[in-house]
Amino acid sequence: MRSSCCSPFEDIAGRHFNATKVADELVRYRENGLGVTTRLLVDGITHAGVASRTVLDVGAGIGGLTLALLARGAASAVAVDASVAYLAAALDEATRQGRAGAIRFVHADFVEASDVGTAGIVALDRVVCCYPAFEPLINAALARAERCLALSYPRDVWYVRAAMGLENGRRRFAGNGFRTVVHPASAIQDLISGAGFRLSSRRETWMWSNDVYVRP
Repeated sequence: MRSSCCSPFEDIAGRHFNATKVADELVRYRENGLGVTTRLLVDGITHAGVASRTVLDVGAGIGGLTLALLARGAASAVAVDASVAYLAAALDEATRQGRAGAIRFVHADFVEASDVGTAGIVALDRVVCCYPAFEPLINAALARAERCLALSYPRDVWYVRAAMGLENGRRRFAGNGFRTVVHPASAIQDLISGAGFRLSSRRETWMWSNDVYVRP
């Protein structure tokens, strides 16, 4: 597991996604399987016909998406996260599933990471909303995506903005510096399309848009 110097985002994310929070998420994963956004992205990547490629999982969390794509034929993976607790849980789960040898774990703020390389698939599952500015994150992902970019992000509608506003208010009251943001969906989509990727699939829940883009 490699680490970069600690960025402000890495510090805030590391304190928010702490050992207690991560342990609860790992229990849910082991009991219930993939969360809905992860499942929709994995299905979209599979239907696009690119699941056998290498994977760069940005904000990998406990590693559910990485492990699911390896199970569907991905050659290898790099899992990047700003939370030490998440990476420890991801390594534990990968070891339990016999997949640890196929994954390189990197502790870093992805936007500032310099040693993650490129991959056939770059995935950002519920990561875009964690960054105050989406452009540096998306541009960094596009620069590393050889064939496919898959991402889930909050839908740009009033009730999602209201829900996230309430969450941020509770965090502010509790002295937690972590915030989530509803970025303009059209600007995200235009940035990706402008880099030469076409939309392969979009599956929406009430809160999330789950998009898979492929470079022709």
